[in-house]
Amino acid sequence: MSTIQTNHNTITGNTTALQEGLNRQIAGWSVLYTKLHNFHWYVKGPHFFTLHAKFEELYNLATANMDEVAERLLTIGGRPAATMTEQLRLSPIEEAEGQFSAEQMVEQVVADLNMMLSVIRQGIDEAGESEDKATEDMLIGFTAALDKEIWMLNAFLGK
Repeated sequence: MSTIQTNHNTITGNTTALQEGLNRQIAGWSVLYTKLHNFHWYVKGPHFFTLHAKFEELYNLATANMDEVAERLLTIGGRPAATMTEQLRLSPIEEAEGQFSAEQMVEQVVADLNMMLSVIRQGIDEAGESEDKATEDMLIGFTAALDKEIWMLNAFLGK
């Protein structure tokens, strides 16, 4: 069993699973960031202005979350996945290939945010097992924001 001491947080046990899970999140946010840019650039139709702005808002959220997770990973002695090759290999999110209607774009974003929620919840469990309250708290905060985004996007879809 290893122990990592950060400023006010002691992490015990094997942190390998936690670090791998955090890297999976970094990879997911990175691929989602690119996918959201794709949608931002190529959305067309009567909802262009609404979705163009929403996709920008979401890729900014993806960037902020990716950075926060990477900095937390560094804090606990890990190494963030920092190459596209590594991120594509680790990502739970698939790239956007082809052309999509505005509605299909939103449906994909909802599915991707749900996937990220699943990965984050797994990270919450891994942080709990490592007694890493700071990481656990950070990830719990992400879930509330994603729940709201998913709800709003589903409302847009009429679901």
